[in-house]
Formats: sequence, structure tokens, C-alpha cells
Amino acid sequence: MSTLPDFSLLQSFVTVAQELNFRRSAERLALDQSALSRRIQRLEAQLGYPLLERTTREVLLTQAGQNFYNSALHLLDDYVQSINDSRRIAEGRSGHVRVGYMAFAATELMPHAVARFEQRHPDISLALRYMRTQGQKIAIANDEIDVGFMIGPYDNSDCHSVLLSSELLYVVTPRSHPLLRKSHIEPDDLQNVPLILGDMAEWGEFRYRLADLFSRSGIDLTPTLEASNTLALIGLVSAGLGVTIYPESLIGFLGRTVETRPIIHPDYRSRTVLAWKRNNRSRAVLHFVETAKKQGTRR
Repeated sequence: MSTLPDFSLLQSFVTVAQELNFRRSAERLALDQSALSRRIQRLEAQLGYPLLERTTREVLLTQAGQNFYNSALHLLDDYVQSINDSRRIAEGRSGHVRVGYMAFAATELMPHAVARFEQRHPDISLALRYMRTQGQKIAIANDEIDVGFMIGPYDNSDCHSVLLSSELLYVVTPRSHPLLRKSHIEPDDLQNVPLILGDMAEWGEFRYRLADLFSRSGIDLTPTLEASNTLALIGLVSAGLGVTIYPESLIGFLGRTVETRPIIHPDYRSRTVLAWKRNNRSRAVLHFVETAKKQGTRR
């Protein structure tokens, strides 16, 4: 057999196999009996073996015809299911979205967007993956994630990005620290204050942003100590070894062993953006983007 039978031949045979009557089968298919008979003959000719035994009184399936019917029925069911599944994906009613997020989006922006999205699009599955900002940029470029909550701004000709939040930066201090005498902190107040910052391996993007901000005020942001995770940073601060700097979204999760004060300066903000590839036109992904944009707050 050089070519596979087309869909109309399979559909015609399955109908005849179910009815075992050419007249009723022709009515179901909106064909005349002679056209239906020619279809079955063409199918048998392509296959090279008979599917039906015809007499003047009845139509029966051959043994090969019964086996072919069982397989063809599953094939047609799968074909129809694939059409319906693909239609749901094309319409954005089902699908899969891979979401990257960093620590500053983990407490509010990402969870709230996910909760709202799952409520509105229950048949679209989400895969969440914690990644540093730089890792998200690489993962989006390599099509390993679809969207990323990352430290912004992010300017890339291959990607769209939208600002989700612009939040105050806070100084996190031990209890009874001299800076707590102030209701708010100005950048110059941090001159010569021991700093404890996240290390470059885990906190690189945030460190770059902070260094850029403070350098504009003539302040060297060289830390006296570094740590890789939040627990260690807060532990070192609460032990009185220095202060650190966090965005507002994390302040409520720091516990009672430290105190905080906002840094008051128009430029001293931490920005979170959502980024996705320009050529990613998946309806499911675009639905997630719209949901995240609505959840984003520009504080």
C-alpha cells in the first residue's frame, strides 16, 4: 500500500461497519448508496484485502474487517479528540505555562497572579520554577520558561516586559540600632554603616541595582559580610553585625528580631517586571500575562 486511506474513506467504512446496512449508512453520511459503495471498494483496493462480505440480504465484516474497524474507530476518536484539544489550546482554554520567579515576587506578585489565573483558567496547567533574574533571562531565550517575574528594568529586543511593581527600599537593622532614631532613612545615612548583603552568586542582579543607585549618591556599597540566603542575612543583622537592604514586599516576612526603616529618595526603588518572548504567541501565555498585569501594583 503506497498511500494511506484518507479520512472520508475511514469514516465511511466505520459507519457501514456500525450499521451493516448501506442504505442507513448512506443516510447518516448524506451520500447516495452508489457513492458509498465506491468509497468502500476504493478503500479495499488501497488496503489489498476485503473488509466486508456482501449478499443480497446482509452485510458482514470479514475477520480482517473487524480488526480494521476496531483500529479505525480508535484512530477516528483520537483524531476528533486531537482536533478538539488543539482548538482549546488555540482558543486559550487549555495549555501549559512555565513560570519563572525570583524571591521578591515570591511573596505577593507571583502567588496572587497564580491564584487568580487558576480561578479563571482552571484547564491551563502551570509549572512554577524559582530562578534568579539572570537565570530567567537565559531560560526565556532558550524557551525553557514562558514568562518570568524578574528584577527590572529589562530591555531586550527579543522580549516584551511590563512593570508590575515599583516599591520602596528598606534598611533592615538590629533592634536598638542608632538608625532607628530616624523615622526614615536617606542614602547618606548609610555612609560608614556596616552592610550585610546577599552574595553575588545568588543576589547578583539586586546587588548591581543597589550599587548603581548608591554610586549616584557617592556611596560605596561594599559589604562587610555576605550571605547567600534570607535566613542567614537576617540572622547576621539580628546579631548586631550590620544592616541590610530589602524591598518592601519582603518586610512583612522578616520576623521580630529586626527592625526596618524606609529609604526616602525618589530613585531608590526596587522594580519587578514580567518578561516573555515576543514570538511566544501562545494564548495561554498571553492570558497569564494579562492576569499578572492586573495583579501587579505600582506602589
